[in-house]
Amino acid sequence: MLKNLKLGQKFTILLLIILVVGMSSSGLALSTLLRQNATNEIASRALTLIDTMTSIREYTLIQIYPELSLKLEEKFLPQVVSAYSAREVFEILRKKPEYQDFFYKEAATNPTNLRDKADSFEANILERFRKEKDLKQVNGFRSLPSGDIFYISRPLSIRQQACLQCHSTPETAPKTMINLFGAVNGFGWHLNEIVAAQFVSLPASKIIEKAHQSSLLIVGLVSAVFIVVILLVNIFLNRQIILPLKRITRIAEEVSTGHLEVDFEQVSSNDEIGNLVKAFRRMKLSLEMAMKRIRSHPNS
Repeated sequence: MLKNLKLGQKFTILLLIILVVGMSSSGLALSTLLRQNATNEIASRALTLIDTMTSIREYTLIQIYPELSLKLEEKFLPQVVSAYSAREVFEILRKKPEYQDFFYKEAATNPTNLRDKADSFEANILERFRKEKDLKQVNGFRSLPSGDIFYISRPLSIRQQACLQCHSTPETAPKTMINLFGAVNGFGWHLNEIVAAQFVSLPASKIIEKAHQSSLLIVGLVSAVFIVVILLVNIFLNRQIILPLKRITRIAEEVSTGHLEVDFEQVSSNDEIGNLVKAFRRMKLSLEMAMKRIRSHPNS
């Protein structure tokens, strides 16, 4: 089939094959790279959220708790609990579209509120933070019945003495808190002890979707650029090679049929086309000289 195609068509097919093979072979590497970039970008946002929640916790302990602590003997106020403040602010953030897929949890093996109870996966990460003192964060993917999620986690330790007023022993904790949560969970904490791990997570499909969107954009741009290159190459081939070859072929056919009055165009280029034209001009000149000799010596 290729024998019946013109030179421009062959070049176009070759460039299209290069495009398809190149995009196919680089697709896997591109997908992996874009997924990693999407993961890094989302991890950066998640770390910002964790830093924000940590700041809210400190603000609550330093400024809110001292103002309301005396009222705890009459009524337990969840607003004085740093974890409560962090969760409430995070839920407000989740009302915004850019954060609606994120989730926040302060997972602990001995929490006051059992909704913060760490599952086995979270407990293992918490134990890693306790054993590996230099470990500052952990991130990755985990599978849940609802689907895979991406998570990032940081250790949460007791930095303020005020925390121990509610979490050292049941005897020192406010009675209103004991009446609400009981005297079993959330006690025995110590200063500078890692008691929980902050987790920010979101569905893994969001990372894949973001990487897929970036991949489509890049593939589209590369394809558009390549199509433009194909058009420019075809224009160049048509003007610099195909059209000159057509003219040379047409004149050569006329010369071969005895029309020696036609002449090849004078060219100034020294490329292959220019050398070909010069060779044909010399061949035509040699043919004319041979024909003159034949005519001048018809009987020889």
